[in-house]
Amino acid sequence: MRTPLSVVIGAGGTGGHIYPGLALADALRRAEPDAVISFVGTERGLETRLIPEAGYRLHTVDMIPFDPSLGAKRYLLPAALLRAGAQCRAILKAQGAQVAVGMGGYPSAPVIVGARLAGLPSLVHESNAVPGRANKFAARLTPHLALAFDRSRTHLVGGEHAETVGMPLVGPLARLDRTALRATARRTLGIPEGARLLLVNGGSLGAARLTAASVGLAARYRSRTDLRLLIKTGPAALAETRELLAANGGAAVAEAVPYLDRMDLAYAAADLVVCRAGSATVAELATIGMPAVLVPYPHAPGDHQTHNARVLSDAGAALLLPDAETTAERLAALVDPLLADPDRLAAMGAAADPGTHAQAADLLAARARALAGRPHPHHPTTHLKESA
Repeated sequence: MRTPLSVVIGAGGTGGHIYPGLALADALRRAEPDAVISFVGTERGLETRLIPEAGYRLHTVDMIPFDPSLGAKRYLLPAALLRAGAQCRAILKAQGAQVAVGMGGYPSAPVIVGARLAGLPSLVHESNAVPGRANKFAARLTPHLALAFDRSRTHLVGGEHAETVGMPLVGPLARLDRTALRATARRTLGIPEGARLLLVNGGSLGAARLTAASVGLAARYRSRTDLRLLIKTGPAALAETRELLAANGGAAVAEAVPYLDRMDLAYAAADLVVCRAGSATVAELATIGMPAVLVPYPHAPGDHQTHNARVLSDAGAALLLPDAETTAERLAALVDPLLADPDRLAAMGAAADPGTHAQAADLLAARARALAGRPHPHHPTTHLKESA
């Protein structure tokens, strides 16, 4: 009788690491429905909610961030990493794991340490164009590296041997056909016939700079009938944003929402997106051909969001706007000409290389299964070109 596949995935902190980990878990389950998949994280990140909600078990370990702002506390990092690595080794043994996968974020490094201590194969996936500190460290402990963006290989030890598989995408975004869904999406969101829709997406927690600029933009557009704004604020800023829109007249053309549970509908209905440049977002935009104005989060480690954004801006698929310059006036100067030029929007949408993001979860699952001794007959062995 065959032993079920058992994989432990390290992913935590932010959705940019957790959602790709969940996409990998789902791909492993598609390949082997009886697979035993569990995650390692901490008690502080979004993983405490997102992973159990997705139906997977979460093990938590004691770990501190790979963060230079810790000051004197950074000297605690080696001991914390060894302690968390030992905890992960115990988790791997208890789960009967055959392979460990680190998806980035500080909770994933102990999983790779634990695998090294337990003598198990491990695989690291780097999601950003410039790797985070945890993955830079973890890459030294395993020869098995996978990348979302080809340009990150020069930043990793052993990166020349890494395979570019793309960014694993969750659910319908990997299969989204914007054109086919557009009419339904616009009806669902109540977008008037012929109106252009600008989507402002600040991420899972919102982005104060983007929200403030979009509120000012709504005031400029308040008398127009050919434009609409959909602003995702995050839950904390929702009430204030709605009050500001009511006060400045922007509520006539703009709707503020705390979440977008159906990003496929939002993307399909929109003509242009203003958003941060997290790796998952950049991969989504490239995959579905969505033109964008990207405002990188300025405090991201290694300024990796700017590097992510350049994957699209260098190709002509997006415009890059620095956070410090993001005002209603500056944003209007960029989006007004775009919204008035459907041909340019179409050209931007077509400029991005969709790469292998839509297949990335299955490609990464095949790598993990191969390391667990379950080679897939269609597993790619050749180097893939740069994903968008």
